[in-house]
Amino acid sequence: MAKAAEHSEGRSRIARWFFVSLKIGIAVALMGLLIIGIFVAIARNEIKGFEDLKASPNGQMIRVRAADGTVIQTLGPSFGRWVPVKQLPKDMKDAMVAVEDRRFYYHPGVDPIGIVRSFYVRATSGKWSQGGSTITQQLARTVYLNNRREFGRKIREVILSMAMETKFSKDQILELYLNKVYFGGGAFGVDAASRKFFDHGAEELTLAESAIIAGLVKAPSHYSPTADAQAAIGRAGVVIEVMQDAGMITAEQAATVKPAKVKLASQKSQDSVRYFTDWALPQLDGLIDETEKPIDVWTTIDLSMQRAASASLSAHVPRGSQGAVVTLDRDGAVRAMVGGTSYAKSNYNRAVTALRQPGSSWKAFVYLAAIEAGFRPDDKVVDGPVTINGWSPKNSGGSYAGEITLRTAFAYSKNTVAAKIGEEVGTSTIANMARRFGISTPISTGPAMVLGSSETRVIEMTRAFASIAAKGRSVTPYAISKVTTIDGDVIYRHKASSGTQLVQPYVAAGVTDLMQSAVTAGSGRAAQIGRPVAGKTGTTSSNKDGWFLGFSSGLTTGVWMGRDDARAVGNLQGGNAPATAWGSYMRIAVAGRPVENFATNVTFPERLDGEEMTLGPDGEEVVVDENGQPIEGEGPVEALPGPDEAIEPDAVDEEWVNRAMGRSKQEQGNEADPELTEPN
Repeated sequence: MAKAAEHSEGRSRIARWFFVSLKIGIAVALMGLLIIGIFVAIARNEIKGFEDLKASPNGQMIRVRAADGTVIQTLGPSFGRWVPVKQLPKDMKDAMVAVEDRRFYYHPGVDPIGIVRSFYVRATSGKWSQGGSTITQQLARTVYLNNRREFGRKIREVILSMAMETKFSKDQILELYLNKVYFGGGAFGVDAASRKFFDHGAEELTLAESAIIAGLVKAPSHYSPTADAQAAIGRAGVVIEVMQDAGMITAEQAATVKPAKVKLASQKSQDSVRYFTDWALPQLDGLIDETEKPIDVWTTIDLSMQRAASASLSAHVPRGSQGAVVTLDRDGAVRAMVGGTSYAKSNYNRAVTALRQPGSSWKAFVYLAAIEAGFRPDDKVVDGPVTINGWSPKNSGGSYAGEITLRTAFAYSKNTVAAKIGEEVGTSTIANMARRFGISTPISTGPAMVLGSSETRVIEMTRAFASIAAKGRSVTPYAISKVTTIDGDVIYRHKASSGTQLVQPYVAAGVTDLMQSAVTAGSGRAAQIGRPVAGKTGTTSSNKDGWFLGFSSGLTTGVWMGRDDARAVGNLQGGNAPATAWGSYMRIAVAGRPVENFATNVTFPERLDGEEMTLGPDGEEVVVDENGQPIEGEGPVEALPGPDEAIEPDAVDEEWVNRAMGRSKQEQGNEADPELTEPN
């Protein structure tokens, strides 16, 4: 009896504990529901009415203009007309509900089943791979929030979604969603998407077309039929399967749907100016705060130069190769930028992104450092065998001239002498010179660096040559001259800069003189355009890269050619295709500009027995780097002025130079740049 009484009492305690816990749980749940209800009621009062939401904009409209005001690109909302939900095909509505929110008609704005499934997948897979957002939540995010993955934002999204469900009918929510969601390609709303991709209004959408459009919402840029037709077709197949699984279409209907046979609307061809706008527009984030009002972005691009640069590159680039062109005005304004032979086939911008070895064009920095260190054109040097840390550079043909002047060594591009200059002035000094002139990529300080073994970008090399043309003052490329509202109010204007003196003017003038000779009597002869030109060719090992960089009449242009996979290109040297393309283009680019003479005249070097004054395409020097790999340099024939021929020097801003090279105050007395990389 006692045991039975104890057992009964235990069960009674458990029952009391259960009911107390149940009451507490119910009280907490009711309190939570009350709090949620209060927040939902507050949010409901803040939500605009249905007609107001229909009229609200879907994003910022941006018109991009060339330097002459021509509109070259339009970004942001691409509007079709507002389509009432009753006028949309049932297949379009069903496809969207099936793939985005199958229980749309049954939940109060949030889907508990979807949330539980999302957490289950997270627990089993270890990552958030399945979202639980409903159509209502996506609408709330589109209208009021953003896509940041923040807990607070998610809570606001849930509250707003539930508030919308109390204010609008399901049909109204679906209508708002279908007319506001982003479908890619600048198309906001189902009618804009239908017209963009299929060239007809949303009322005419077929089942296959509806499946394609419904599949875009998950990743508009990835599944866009104009960007990747196969991805769009594959995604549409998934939508059809989901619709069948949800009972919205039969198996027979699903079998007859052929997204691959859908006819897409023809798209406007993407010309080379898109390389420029893709590079320029992200810079807006650092220039303006306006993110809602329509704006006009006035850029520096010159359309006639852009067309000429693109045509010249396409005409002269070796078959199977790629190329890039950048032109800077004397103030840094980008007048032309071509990142490849076809934007439609490849939007990879080789002008600003690709890292390539500059070859002998790098010698601009070698001789800048040499002149600044006190070298003079008539100094005697010995052209003979040299070994530096196990590296033994060779001249073209393996011959040596013995004792010659520095001018002659440069004229015949003696690699042994360049190596000795690097050893004497220090490869870190040369690397720091390149840093001053805007080279931001890692620079090896091994001995072979004097021949251009470190990779860099076309725009950075062009910037460096533009700074030489500016008599040693820094030139900073810029793309946006001003930004205005649609009414013409200026909200940003580029401020002209006088630049910073990187080297004394006589140093820059000396290298300009060298590069004049390279075009007049050396490997850059193909770049002659009937007016003064200074430039330098560049060729890398096995003809993987060909360069020509030069300036004339206030414009500096860099041309690069090569293969994206860095394989050899037959007969590609800087002095042939790149220099020819440069000359063909620059004849057009400078045609409307006055002829400008340089501060120094061309000085020819002494003639060496058995050596030609100029080096042809077969006369490229071949040397071996410290790893035993061939490096090619080329051509000739450049002369250095002395200080007596130079312009009166300005003071060099050493503090700016130190900042540009990343030196701390403690390091400013040291020669080496902490960001420079030693060879492995």
